[in-house]
Amino acid sequence: MPSSASDLRFDGLIAATHTPFHADGSLNLDAVEKLAAHLLRDRVHTVFIGGTTGEWSSLTVDERRQLAERWTAVARGTPLCVMVHVGANCLADARNLAAHAESLGATAIAALSPSFFKPATLESLIACCAGIAQAAPSTPFYFYDIPPLTGVSLPMAGFLEQAPAHLPTLAGLKLSHPDLMLLLRCLQADSGRWNISWGIDEWLLGALATGARSAIGSSYNFAAPISHEIINAFERGDLPAARSAQARSATLIARLASHSYMAAAKATMGLLGVDVGPPRLPHTPLDPAALSSLHRDLEALGLFDRRGS
Repeated sequence: MPSSASDLRFDGLIAATHTPFHADGSLNLDAVEKLAAHLLRDRVHTVFIGGTTGEWSSLTVDERRQLAERWTAVARGTPLCVMVHVGANCLADARNLAAHAESLGATAIAALSPSFFKPATLESLIACCAGIAQAAPSTPFYFYDIPPLTGVSLPMAGFLEQAPAHLPTLAGLKLSHPDLMLLLRCLQADSGRWNISWGIDEWLLGALATGARSAIGSSYNFAAPISHEIINAFERGDLPAARSAQARSATLIARLASHSYMAAAKATMGLLGVDVGPPRLPHTPLDPAALSSLHRDLEALGLFDRRGS
């Protein structure tokens, strides 16, 4: 572990991975190894498991433990870092998952806010996070801010100011909040102390221009080469190329969303040869006609032609 939690730095793309299921909806942990190999080929070296893309709220606590066990086992001896999402509406479950992740040697843990009974103040949110982090006292902790899904929208710059006194393992944020000025304020907090990972794939270029150095997202499972193009073009100062690649990424995501994003994203993985199965209810899988339409869309966007670019 770094000398302090805030010394941990993730750079580049972090895949918010799908939880693989069999056709009957049961966990398919054997698929993790193939998914990990696929991500490493696409130069993605960190995974965020059991998050929104991983359908955490549709998993039992035992299934989340099994998922973490398999990912940390598969990552051992490879360049992969594993960030385990442990958030839950039941804070006792979240603490249990945090302690378990630490016992497995996870690189970091993350947690979103409880979202049924919602914390109304920063003080309440920080208390929730502190209880989770205390269960994993040697593991860097990230708060996962995603107001569109949790309904909790509290000032994250204020969180970074107030939380360290109660959260000694705080390392940063996963910021899935469509506000680039907020990103800037968080990146500049405490003279750039915090590792802030951007969480909206369609706005990656804007986040890079604002100063972000890492991004966590679902599209990095299947379209990492396009996002690497965005990063590489930005870093060499070729903004027209960066904008073109960002437009392709945003168009791809919009096409998937038009088919029902979760089901289409998992189907896309299957079309790329990495079968992660269907989503769980309340998400529903694509029917054959929709799957055929999706395949045509992906071909038109050149997704299959650009692998390894």
